Amino acid sequence: MIEAELKARVREPAVVRSGLEQMAVGRDEVYWDAYFDTSGADLDVNDRELRLRIVDGPDGTRSLLTYKEARVDEASGSKPEYETSVGEPEAVRAMLGGLGYAETMAFEKRCRNYEFTAYGRRMLATLVRVPEIDGTYVELETKVGDEGELRDALRDVRAVLGALGIGEGDLTAELYTDAVRERRTRES
Repeated sequence: MIEAELKARVREPAVVRSGLEQMAVGRDEVYWDAYFDTSGADLDVNDRELRLRIVDGPDGTRSLLTYKEARVDEASGSKPEYETSVGEPEAVRAMLGGLGYAETMAFEKRCRNYEFTAYGRRMLATLVRVPEIDGTYVELETKVGDEGELRDALRDVRAVLGALGIGEGDLTAELYTDAVRERRTRES
């Protein structure tokens, strides 16, 4: 599956939140994201990601292991993604360590998620605040089976963002990991 996703800086969080609340009931969750790589940064060098996420939400705590391949669309940053639930995150950490992966970055994301259907597609919109970086972001994604579907899916994602008042100039492909790393480097 390819995650057809766009991310944007939100200039007016209350307006975007209100628009999303009209589409779906929001769900507040806190993500604890830990990224892993080899000592030679093999994944990062090849634009891939390996992440262990622990999610605290109203329905309890769950954990997910995610692997993302390299981007298939530079402008949006859309990537093939493989994700599975994890019952014992500490066991996964031990396994990853045994396979030669070390935690390279970890940070918190405070999210409000909205799941809805638009243009015949299941979509997930997430309002995001990362305490270590300034601003609020919105991520909007849908899943497609192959690259041939990506252009149309991104068109639909753009249309939903446009209805929320998010324009092309608000879009960003900046990664949270890069922004957090930059902030930590400035502060050290």
